[in-house]
Amino acid sequence: MSRSVLVTGGNRGIGLAVAQAFLAAGDRVAVTGRAAGGPEGALAVKCDVTDAAQVDTAFEEVEAANGPVEVLVSNAGIAEDSLLLRMAEDSFRRVLDTNLGGAFRVARRACPGMLRSRWGRLIFVSSVAGLSGTAGQANYAASKAGMVGLARSLAREFGSRNITSNVVAPGFVTTDMTAALPQRRRAEMVREVPLARAGRPEDVAGAVAWLASDSAAYVTGSVIPVDGGLGMGH
Repeated sequence: MSRSVLVTGGNRGIGLAVAQAFLAAGDRVAVTGRAAGGPEGALAVKCDVTDAAQVDTAFEEVEAANGPVEVLVSNAGIAEDSLLLRMAEDSFRRVLDTNLGGAFRVARRACPGMLRSRWGRLIFVSSVAGLSGTAGQANYAASKAGMVGLARSLAREFGSRNITSNVVAPGFVTTDMTAALPQRRRAEMVREVPLARAGRPEDVAGAVAWLASDSAAYVTGSVIPVDGGLGMGH
């Protein structure tokens, strides 16, 4: 049956591919982003996940159009890379507040509806960096590692209500964010991947769609690497 799905950061990259996968399955899909826009057929809602009031307003709009959110994909995130000794306090705080704080805010807003219906899927898009660490990404890696603790805590809190909570951890995936890296650095990263290629957003979307499906009904508190073998299970 058609479900109400919300994908944060669903207007580009991995989030866009995830939203398109749910649309193809016939679900009622909404996406959020700091800028307007989204895939054809989806409800696009402007929302900054660092602002709890905007998150609440966005959910009200989604609920009015599509019904209570049944599948939440927390994907919105930013990166501000710098070596630790050069990293500003504001940069560390901003990345944590967007990536981890945003995941907390949208999950907190989605869960009451899931609890009432005694069914839900929480899926958090983390990163291989959060599990293995990356030089120059202390803020980003810390935020993505925190998502694992958040997801597993929610898996324990809500499991008895038939709400699963899982994490997808992409590796090097071709997106606007990675396209901004120097060509030499991108080539170095691909050489470290056993499958010898960068991932596609669709590769991640497939894992997310599976976690939201009935086939994954007995999977919760898990971290699914989608990294071409880069982390070897971390």
